[in-house]
Amino acid sequence: MPSPQHAPLTLDEALPLLGIAAWSGTGKTTLLEGLLPRLAARGLRTAVIKHAHHAFDVDQPGKDSHRLRQAGAAPMLVASRARWAMMRETPDQEEADLAQLIEVLRPQRPDLVLVEGFKAWPLPKLELYREALGKTLRVAEDPWIRAVASQPPVAVPDDVDWLDLDDVEAIADWVAAWPSRWPAERAPRGPFPT
Repeated sequence: MPSPQHAPLTLDEALPLLGIAAWSGTGKTTLLEGLLPRLAARGLRTAVIKHAHHAFDVDQPGKDSHRLRQAGAAPMLVASRARWAMMRETPDQEEADLAQLIEVLRPQRPDLVLVEGFKAWPLPKLELYREALGKTLRVAEDPWIRAVASQPPVAVPDDVDWLDLDDVEAIADWVAAWPSRWPAERAPRGPFPT
């Protein structure tokens, strides 16, 4: 959840955002693996921000970049002809700052940013739901959910789209249309019961 130390999200027309929200084990990453090539085939440059619930490191102890980051480089950017990566220590943050991460991506000018995790943040979302997990469906409590992809089919509010979680092509069509829908759907559904 966003904390007081985090900047608010800016939902401006220039950068369409779509959260992919689901309980662990639902298949978020598997779905994204299927969606990304389909979105690219439809001409969309899609960036992904993935939330990790644990400490992780993309660097290796002993490498120059790791040594320089440990020495205090903030941030540390390492680049080759094949790729680049930026690492920044955030010891003063309880949780990742989604607003800050979006601003890091903005200069790359993606057509769409898919945000995996960060389900408590106020941004439009596609909820993934598998009844077999025994978890609750969140669409009734989250006014930011615009569509539910589920297996089996579930009832959703009238202002929410339903998609078959096993039909990656149909989900890709829905997500590919999101940038054109974005200007009109940058606010929560409403009115919403309190």
